[in-house]
Amino acid sequence: MAAGGSGRRAGLMAAAAGGAALWRRLSAWLPRGRLGLAALLGRLSDRLSRGRDRRARRSSWLLLAPLLTPPVPVVTAPPCSLCPEGAHRFQWIRNLVPEFGISSSHVKVLSSPAEFYELLKVQIKTAKQRVVMASLYLGTGLLEQELVDCLEETLEKSLQAKESPDLRVSILLDYTRGSRGRKNSRTMLIPLLQRFPEQVRVSLFHTPNLRGLLKLLIPERFNETIGLQHIKVYLFDDNVILSGANLSDLYFTNRQDRYVLLQDSPEIADFFTELVDAIGDVSLQLQQDDTVQMMEGMVHPYQGDKVAYCEIANRRVMEVINSARTRQELLHAKTFHSSQQRNSSLSQQGSQASGGLKPEPDTWIYPLIQMKPFGIQIDEMVTETLLTEAERDARIYLTTGYFNLTQAYMDLILGTRAEYRILLASPEERVQLQEYSRAGWTFHAKGLWLYLAGSNLPCLTLIGSPNFGYRSVHRDLEAQVAIVTENKALQQQLHQEQEQLYLCSGVVSSSTFEQPNRYVKLWVKLVTPLIKNFF
Repeated sequence: MAAGGSGRRAGLMAAAAGGAALWRRLSAWLPRGRLGLAALLGRLSDRLSRGRDRRARRSSWLLLAPLLTPPVPVVTAPPCSLCPEGAHRFQWIRNLVPEFGISSSHVKVLSSPAEFYELLKVQIKTAKQRVVMASLYLGTGLLEQELVDCLEETLEKSLQAKESPDLRVSILLDYTRGSRGRKNSRTMLIPLLQRFPEQVRVSLFHTPNLRGLLKLLIPERFNETIGLQHIKVYLFDDNVILSGANLSDLYFTNRQDRYVLLQDSPEIADFFTELVDAIGDVSLQLQQDDTVQMMEGMVHPYQGDKVAYCEIANRRVMEVINSARTRQELLHAKTFHSSQQRNSSLSQQGSQASGGLKPEPDTWIYPLIQMKPFGIQIDEMVTETLLTEAERDARIYLTTGYFNLTQAYMDLILGTRAEYRILLASPEERVQLQEYSRAGWTFHAKGLWLYLAGSNLPCLTLIGSPNFGYRSVHRDLEAQVAIVTENKALQQQLHQEQEQLYLCSGVVSSSTFEQPNRYVKLWVKLVTPLIKNFF
């Protein structure tokens, strides 16, 4: 009887683990506009996830326990492959989001905070039409002031150039983080609003979940745990920088992150401009006197009806995603027919006619958006599918500045056939954990590199703001991109980026936590299950 009961319990647990992932995937394939059904599937998924979270809390190893114990076997589906060869196997992502095909020569991987900071300044100074920056906050130090000075100088040049200046600056920050302290992000940017009121827009996103008594009682700093605008995108005309770094001096000096520059990519720049505009439209607008107000006719995020606000925000963001996807589908169809005609012409005229033609794309960019407060879970769906369907002998390197993977992600990692290396190690054969250690530096890099079986170079990487933790999935506004490439030179760049980060790390085992400086106090053990979902 005992053995039978144990088997039944194991079967139920496996069904629950598989069920949560199944509901999430089903919602991805719903017809557009079926938000009610999607929400129902989401709620069922959340209930399954919460049930697993309650079981996980019984572990004495706290957050690391699931990766330091033997996995529960999970049967996974064959690799997802509409086009099974090489990088093209990931084209299924374009069923969810727009696909942007570019040349790998337009992609540059940066390696250091200083390089990131210098690039920001150069791009601001040379911008002619638009500067769009989305970040958690803007710091208040000398380096941040230099960025503001660069913006002022560029705006002044634009103002003097003609009667109707073309340059527009749009900045999106989080309201609670950007308002912290007497000197804050708002006070840093007010001079720009006062000097260039027609050219500068500063939007401050306020989570709809911080309202009423909760907003009155939770003090500054702690109120940031409820939900944030966490997207980090910096674009200048048609050049886009994707990163996890904020606009703060630490991220310009000794806080390691990741940074990718997409050069001369107008379609991608248009998409992120529209995305930031959409979030800005449902955000508080900073005024010249340091007050804030909503756009006329817009529901207030914490004073108005929460359901109505979230529905408007969902509609606004999904309009951006769906319209971009439609545009790219039409462009793909047009490009395909043009390519066929060109190939036919070349076969008749010879290869001499091919000079000067635009090269075929060898790299594809997929923007992945996660805004659970608005019912948008695209990044979660794609990430879970990548983790679930990684083939046998594939290798996945995963980094995060905050090691607090969701239970769903941990279950998928332990049930996969691929080999995982996470920046922390486990005696588990297929999961190795490593810990970043560099004197005088802190670590904030996050992302994923996927190496197909038999390959020494990655063909896919995820880069952006998500940390793969509960907050990223459930509380905050997040965005990253999947970069898929067939180009060996770009694959080598991504491989070197991954190696550089891991070279500054050391392997961690269960014995690491037996060291005196790793001793976890009893109160921490008791409190951690209660607060882990806020980080």
